[in-house]
Amino acid sequence: MIEPSVLVVDDEAQFVETLIKRLDKRGVKVRAAHSGQEALDALAGSGATNTDVVVLDVKMPGMDGLETLALIKEQHPLVEVIMLTGHATVESAIEGMKHGAYDYLMKPCDLDVLMAKLNAAAVKKREHEAKILEARATMISLRRGD
Repeated sequence: MIEPSVLVVDDEAQFVETLIKRLDKRGVKVRAAHSGQEALDALAGSGATNTDVVVLDVKMPGMDGLETLALIKEQHPLVEVIMLTGHATVESAIEGMKHGAYDYLMKPCDLDVLMAKLNAAAVKKREHEAKILEARATMISLRRGD
């Protein structure tokens, strides 16, 4: 099992704090953001390189989860996103899947299910990164005439 690096994005501070404690106990490197803009700021620079998965709430004031998802996928296409939704926003989560979310979970989510999805999403991101590095190495080799 890998240790995924996760960014939890939710405007409910108590939920974020509890989830971070639970994930941390399971060996997950986890950070928090409390808004869509805060999440984008956390991913800027090397933040996306150091983040495998974003756990993103659909309903947030200001920039909601779908807007945030679109910007994350535009700016950091390899970062995987798992949407979190309450019963009233299942349609939004499904819409998020259409726009590049890895998966979605209902709140409150079972920690074992979340861990399985986090690990699978992190593996997917790292496999994509490895393929890109391999392709770059092949291109460099071809340019050199190796």
